Amino acid sequence: MPRAALFIGTIALVALLYAGARQDRNGGAALASTDVTRASQITIVDDSFKPAMVTVTVGSKVTWTNHDDDPHTVTSVQPLFDSKGLAQGDTYSFVFHKPGTYAYYCKVHPFMKASIVVKGTQP
Repeated sequence: MPRAALFIGTIALVALLYAGARQDRNGGAALASTDVTRASQITIVDDSFKPAMVTVTVGSKVTWTNHDDDPHTVTSVQPLFDSKGLAQGDTYSFVFHKPGTYAYYCKVHPFMKASIVVKGTQP
């Protein structure tokens, strides 16, 4: 049992050291290269959007693909985008031109909610 505790402690220490090394010079957390992207893929599966929150940069194209048997929509809370019905295998894409947080949901299943965070400045 002590060997297992030592192993778990070592793993925890390595994780803490790695997290500390990821801080920028000002002491704030640095973004990993995959945290903010120019393009993103979102999967619709099990009556949910995965991942439920995505962060992209201004000008990024986000693509949703429906892998469910049921039809779904990708509809912004603000009247910005609406995919209409997506059957299994269908995709929908939208390019985000302004920074902000964009909440969206499925009209067919309103409990399905997610958001896109767009960072950066407009060109």
